[in-house]
Amino acid sequence: MFDNKQILITGGTGSFGKAMVRTILERYKPRRLVVFSRDELKQFEMAQTFSPEQHSCLRYFIGDVRDEERLHRAFHNIDYVIHAAAMKQVPAAEYNPFECIKTNIIGAQNIINAALDNNVQKVIALSTDKAANPVNLYGATKLCSDKLFIAANAYQGTRETTFSVVRYGNVVGSRGSVVPFFVKKRAEGVLPITDPRMTRFWITLDQGIDFVISCLEKMVGGETFIPKIPSMKIVDLAKAIAPECRTEVIGIRPGEKLHEVMVPEDEARNTIDIGDRFIIKPTFNNLAPRYEKYEGKPVPDGFEYNSRDNKQWLSHEELCKLAGLE
Repeated sequence: MFDNKQILITGGTGSFGKAMVRTILERYKPRRLVVFSRDELKQFEMAQTFSPEQHSCLRYFIGDVRDEERLHRAFHNIDYVIHAAAMKQVPAAEYNPFECIKTNIIGAQNIINAALDNNVQKVIALSTDKAANPVNLYGATKLCSDKLFIAANAYQGTRETTFSVVRYGNVVGSRGSVVPFFVKKRAEGVLPITDPRMTRFWITLDQGIDFVISCLEKMVGGETFIPKIPSMKIVDLAKAIAPECRTEVIGIRPGEKLHEVMVPEDEARNTIDIGDRFIIKPTFNNLAPRYEKYEGKPVPDGFEYNSRDNKQWLSHEELCKLAGLE
């Protein structure tokens, strides 16, 4: 998949970016692997583990997705772009809305423009379950971003650049995840719970990496890929991590939902089930012939894929194993 290819990862120093770099270096022989991010300290620290001296294909490129000119320079001769850069902390986005818009929406359009102008072969953008029926600004900006990437396939013209989106749920153990927060809090004997009814989708970082790679390989452009992953109640998560602690209900924070959605009911008519994942097809008629390659079946009318009604649920033991808490 990546052998002799030139790959660029935006947000390359984040949890996902570092794991993707590790995976590509272990499994493939890329011609060039570019870590694109705006934080020089994180790049310096990452280079202590993944150094260009040890991996001659590796490049560290300082830049911001808000800066289209810098993206044009970075995308020169790139084959694949994995777009993981985002402002994703819900409270920070609520308090700094236009900063979130500049990164997640304007940044997405900058990625699209630079990719088209440099004839990048494939761009796959990471999204979130919060982009489906969003109630917070972060989710709304990611919905806009998703729409931009999907629409980009309709005006690519004679270029071969294709764009697709991957949408999945909470990543166990990633920065900002509730799992390390609970682990830290258990020393105090009390875990704060927003609402005992709250449910979330869960995926491990390695599962997310494998899913993105498989989607990048399958994509024809315009799809939104959604993995079938398990759910768990937040209160059960707390009990699995710290059974000895008591819980304290503190109420839902601004911008939070009780349950997350990855396939909204209104998108059911455009969604197919291909076994291990769902694919939401775009509504552009000119893209329809592309999706004949997928051997899947339409989901039923009224279908919604949400964390409350999910058929897969994590047990305490499975969660502890995934989070490395055995």
